[in-house]
Amino acid sequence: MRLSGIRLEHKKNTASSQSVPAPIPKTVRIAMQQCAGAACDVLVQKGDKVLVGQKIGDSGKYMSVPVHSSVSGTVTGISELLQVSGRVCKCVDIETDGEQKVIGGIEPPVVSDRESFCDAVRNSGCCGLGGAGFPTHVKFGYDDKKFSVDTLVINAAECEPYLTGDHREMIENTDSIFDGIASIKKYLGTENVFIGIENNKPDAIEKMTKAAAERDSSVKVVALKAKYPQGAEKVIVYNLTGRVVREGKIPADVGVIVINVSTCGFIGDYMKTGMPLVKKRITVSGESVGTPCNVIAPIGISFEELLRFADCDMDKLGKVITGGPMMGIDIFDLTDPVCKTHSAILALPREKKESKNVLISYKTQTNCIRCGRCIQACPVGLMPTELEKAFDRKDRDMLKRLKVSLCMNCGSCSYVCPAKRDLAEKNQLAKALLRT
Repeated sequence: MRLSGIRLEHKKNTASSQSVPAPIPKTVRIAMQQCAGAACDVLVQKGDKVLVGQKIGDSGKYMSVPVHSSVSGTVTGISELLQVSGRVCKCVDIETDGEQKVIGGIEPPVVSDRESFCDAVRNSGCCGLGGAGFPTHVKFGYDDKKFSVDTLVINAAECEPYLTGDHREMIENTDSIFDGIASIKKYLGTENVFIGIENNKPDAIEKMTKAAAERDSSVKVVALKAKYPQGAEKVIVYNLTGRVVREGKIPADVGVIVINVSTCGFIGDYMKTGMPLVKKRITVSGESVGTPCNVIAPIGISFEELLRFADCDMDKLGKVITGGPMMGIDIFDLTDPVCKTHSAILALPREKKESKNVLISYKTQTNCIRCGRCIQACPVGLMPTELEKAFDRKDRDMLKRLKVSLCMNCGSCSYVCPAKRDLAEKNQLAKALLRT
């Protein structure tokens, strides 16, 4: 298997920044679509009093996780949120009372086997905190007659520039990460555990290695090359285990479960406290941010409030991205709320000089010069130029033959393209074309 990739300027400005709590805002908007699955139904109505940890949204669908209130206060209404996908989901709007009263009955879950463990993980509202948002209980609830899972991979690569939330999780919440590992090993029966960390985080590698020696010597902490997209699921599985996840397959097909390190830390915390997922560590950075920081933010706080908290120059904003600069998404409304899947807010200035190190480029697109850089950069060996041509022709058969479904949307092809072609975007449109 050929695994390439690209080297990026790390820009980890907040790697040594201790996480700080965000002030409780006057209002929050908590979206009912918080994971890569079905949206929840609203369980409260205008005028209801809510408390921290109270369930305010749920769904009977398997691919869904409940939503809990991150604040105490009064529901002022049920609004709608236009998502980047074009879909609309409902939001519970809450006016906070500043008291942060916790609902009664919050206590560690009672777990005795894999089924009750999966139930507990679902009840916590847990989904992948690395950005994908896949419901964690679904990942843990695999069919053991179909899949023979023996390996747990903890993804702590955090390969995107600027992002340092997972880094701080390893420094600040080490014990909970290992508590989470212990629970997963106990109830899922995974014999092998690998923690993959890029080698640009030596302090995290040192602390996690020391903790592994003290807590569980069978856990292997592996320093990975700082090469994007090291944290992509197929890439990290191969680099840690040597197992190849083929086209159309998932890691469980090769006996592996992959979870983000912050997800693992949350599970460890939840098993000890019973407090559901109501807050998230967010990296606030970028050239327009006066005080780059890692913020522990309540779910539902607006992007604007976090930017102001980090002393962002709001008058000179040019582009605001949620997530990293490679796979992140432009924010078109700063009043939109933070969700469980958000890992960062990057505020970039209105103008940027062109240079080889600029991550966000504004050059005019030109014709392909057939340099082949996109092919060299693709971590799974696709041919982005040929995929672009096939998509423009709407040639479904050729898209299948060129294996567009393997594209992980890492953006490496677009990044290295001197003609500034929309290669990564075309791949995503091509995959959508095949689904219709």
